[in-house]
Amino acid sequence: MQPVNISDLPDYPLSCNDRLDSHFFMAWERRRWLASGMRLNATPECRALYFDLINIAYDNSPVGTLPMDQNILAKLLMVDSGHFGSLCKLDYGPLYKWEPCRCDNGDIRLMHPMVLRSLSEAMARREDHRARNDAANSAKRLQRLRITVSGYHADLAKNDAAIRWMDEWLVKEGCEYRGAAWIERGMQAWSNHIFDLGRAGGAFPQKGA
Repeated sequence: MQPVNISDLPDYPLSCNDRLDSHFFMAWERRRWLASGMRLNATPECRALYFDLINIAYDNSPVGTLPMDQNILAKLLMVDSGHFGSLCKLDYGPLYKWEPCRCDNGDIRLMHPMVLRSLSEAMARREDHRARNDAANSAKRLQRLRITVSGYHADLAKNDAAIRWMDEWLVKEGCEYRGAAWIERGMQAWSNHIFDLGRAGGAFPQKGA
C-alpha cells in the first residue's frame, strides 16, 4: 500500500445505504477464478486469505469494501499483523488488486473490481426481481378490485381506466384493507373525478348560465 492523492481516488459507486442483507451467498465465477493470475501465482495461504477478505467485504459498509488499516484486516483474518503485512508485500498477496477509493460517507477504503462487479450484478438482479414482484402484486390487486367493484356496478368494473384510477386513489389514501366502505368511497371518488373533468371541459353548465 502506497500513499495516494485523495483527489485522484475513484468514487465507490455503492453507498452505505445499499444493502444485500437477504443474500446469504455470493456469486463466484469459478472458471474466471481458476484461470486468474491470483490463483495460478499466489501461495496457498495468500489465496485463502484473499478469499476470506472477499467474504468479509460483503459484510462491511459500504458493502464490498474493506478498511485501509492492515492491522484491522489482520484482526479480521485472525492472523499475526506482522506476518500479514509481509504477505501483502508479495506480488500476489492477500490484497491483490484491492485499491483505495472514496466512499459516500467520506471514508477512504479498499475496493476490488471483481467484487464490485459481482455486487452490482446481484443488486441489478434484486431490482429486477422486485420489479417483477411489484408488477405481479399490482395485477392481482387490480383483479381483486375489479371483482369487488363488479358486485356494485358491472359496467364500471369493465372500465380499465376507472379500476386503475380507483386503485391508485386507494393506495394514496393509505387503505390497507379494501372493505366495502373503502370500495364505496373509491367509487364515489371516481364519480367526483369524472364530474370535475367534465365541468372543467365545459360539458356541464356553469352557475348563472
